[in-house]
Amino acid sequence: MATINMPRVFIPPPMRPLTAGEEVVEVAGANIAQVIENLEQRFPGMKERLCQDDALRPGLSVAVGDSVATLGMLQRTGPDVEIHFLPAIGGG
Repeated sequence: MATINMPRVFIPPPMRPLTAGEEVVEVAGANIAQVIENLEQRFPGMKERLCQDDALRPGLSVAVGDSVATLGMLQRTGPDVEIHFLPAIGGG
């Protein structure tokens, strides 16, 4: 059986109740906006936790592969890439 390789999204612990405890989910999407839309279809409430006014929530970053995305919702993804939503870390 052929497998379709999709981005793997690592779900932050506070959002895991929306995924029934799943820590990693695979969803299609050529960019972060599409990935979030597909997450929302599968796990209602996810978009509200990740977005504000069609952009990533303030204080939230997304890492695609080895680097933090600089294009926000337009950042391209790809098959087998890992996506991590990262809260801002405060300090002083």
